[in-house]
Amino acid sequence: MNALIYTLGVVVFVFGVVLSIALHELGHMYPAKKFGIKVTQFFVGFGNTVWSTKRGETEYGFKSIPLGGYVKLVGMLPPAKDADPHEVRETNTGLFTQLVSDARNAEYEHVDDKDLDRLFYRKPWWQKLIVMAGGPTVNIIIAVFLFSVVFMGFGALKPTTTVASVSDCAISAAEKGRACKADDPVAPARQAGLKPGDRIDSFNGTKIEEWDQLTALIRANGNNEATIEYERDGAAKSVTVDTSVLARLDVDDPTKTVNVGFLGVGPTESMQRQGPVYVAQVMGDYVGETASAIVHLPERMVSVVKAAFGGEREANGPISVVGASRVAGELVTVDDPTWAERAQRVLVLLAGLNLFLAMFNFIPLLPLDGGHIAGALWEAIRRPIAKLRGRPDPGYVDVAKMLPVAYGVGALLMLMSVILIYADIVNPVKLS
Repeated sequence: MNALIYTLGVVVFVFGVVLSIALHELGHMYPAKKFGIKVTQFFVGFGNTVWSTKRGETEYGFKSIPLGGYVKLVGMLPPAKDADPHEVRETNTGLFTQLVSDARNAEYEHVDDKDLDRLFYRKPWWQKLIVMAGGPTVNIIIAVFLFSVVFMGFGALKPTTTVASVSDCAISAAEKGRACKADDPVAPARQAGLKPGDRIDSFNGTKIEEWDQLTALIRANGNNEATIEYERDGAAKSVTVDTSVLARLDVDDPTKTVNVGFLGVGPTESMQRQGPVYVAQVMGDYVGETASAIVHLPERMVSVVKAAFGGEREANGPISVVGASRVAGELVTVDDPTWAERAQRVLVLLAGLNLFLAMFNFIPLLPLDGGHIAGALWEAIRRPIAKLRGRPDPGYVDVAKMLPVAYGVGALLMLMSVILIYADIVNPVKLS
């Protein structure tokens, strides 16, 4: 049964990835068509064509390798300065010069006179910006939608004011996890007779509404006396006990420890539906973590290379779509989750993936969307500046000049993808 559920998790995740890619490309194509740009192809995947159909001037279809997609916007590269778009230029000397020339020629191979006003590069900078930002923006919208479904629809695990566990002894954060010894001091909660199932109602006269409030009061109490009112089996009870002072993890900086009051109780957790503010907070946390992951991606790829050849694989290191699919399979089987928990886990994984795709695509380098966005913004800046300074219009930004960089970045991304996929096959990330 687990094998079937695992397979189902992988299939659902892969379908979600393919749908996300299709919607990303739709985010480019829809405004492009609205602005009159000629769009000749809309494909999900790379490699050989599996299926396609033509509607109007656009061919839609799927290719054999579902690791991306593309929309063919005619006229992404402007012709060489003072050149006729229909003119096929003579062969140039120099590798990069030839590559740029060939790319320009291929761009205008099927351009007719009636298409000249429909070329991408001839559109106003703000239309280019909208078209190129449309794809990653759709990914952000998908992430927001999925996070909202998970946390506002299903809910999030939040601590309640009901006790789930009572510590036997009082030990510091550095010793957490070890068994209690005979000479360890008894935890104040154990000494007070608190038991799992007790609901804490007040602490030193302060009514307790949520667990974080209780934690803050305990930590601030030091080694002073505390009066605790609680409910057990429907009966109201009260007890007075001195809290201990222990080195515990700092709430604001978990890498540090601070001496604070300690009682020795742990909360039960329940699924509680959250509001838009909680979703925004989660999104903010994910944005920060994703930005950090992108910045440190080159150095973390070193550990992936080592893992691919026998080293230890980092549990929170980068993974490919293949690795993410395996993780999806594990998420729906590990710890015997309910169907609701399975759905939540896969949706959160898809939401995180969409957020990563959006932020990665905003990097201002070709061939990523961010490279074209940067070109549009530079055009918006330099034309008014030239006008103010009384200089001739500098014209459209020639992104073709950045093609050598695009080829280099593209080759690097392909190499990283191959390494990640290989590592995910021979030494995958495991959750258990």
